[in-house]
Amino acid sequence: MRFYQQLLAAVSFGVLALSAGVNASASPANPQVGTDYRVLDQAQPTDSGNKVEVTEFFWFDCPHCAAWDPSLTAWVKKQGDKINFKKVPVAFRDSFVPQQKLYYTLEAMGREDLVPKIFQAIHVEGQRVNTDKTILAYIEKVGVDKQKFQDLYNSFGVQTKARRAAQLQEAYKVDGVPMIAIEGRYVTSPAVVGVALANQPESMQQAAALQVMDHLIAKAAAEKAAGGKKK
Repeated sequence: MRFYQQLLAAVSFGVLALSAGVNASASPANPQVGTDYRVLDQAQPTDSGNKVEVTEFFWFDCPHCAAWDPSLTAWVKKQGDKINFKKVPVAFRDSFVPQQKLYYTLEAMGREDLVPKIFQAIHVEGQRVNTDKTILAYIEKVGVDKQKFQDLYNSFGVQTKARRAAQLQEAYKVDGVPMIAIEGRYVTSPAVVGVALANQPESMQQAAALQVMDHLIAKAAAEKAAGGKKK
């Protein structure tokens, strides 16, 4: 976990530096660029049509991703048809790749329902589900067709998606997880929003991030309707 903590410290330091000169009225209810979210220098293409695209960058072994997943899932459900939600598993180093392949294999099998169970297995039950061997053992344990899973896990399609995830991670400048990107342009997270709430429980930081995301969804939708994108 030390690697993740170093990343989180780095992004928090950057946000604190940006926050120093920002309007003191900034808050989750009145989010400010540079404090509660940032704008990518180069907007990334989206393919969600009239919907707003929302992308979560995550890592199965990240305890903060696991803690946020239930609230984020409920938030996504509440958004209904307003958004097109995607999850992108990150790989800050090569050892993360098996979990990328795990997610994309489950996606190909239509078994995304196992995602919260995997978080549970790792962070509550203390299981290792992060190598080819431990992933296959877990899949067999939960009753998934092992041969079908293994065929997809090693397939060209899943490997291509893992490589694409790495490209997205670089394009969005992901330096910590969980991170949320909205409409290929706006980026926020509980860690970013939580800088001003450092003494508050993590659940409050998560709720504040969801509030900022509501604001950014409305902002992005209005910009799409107007046919342009502005800061």
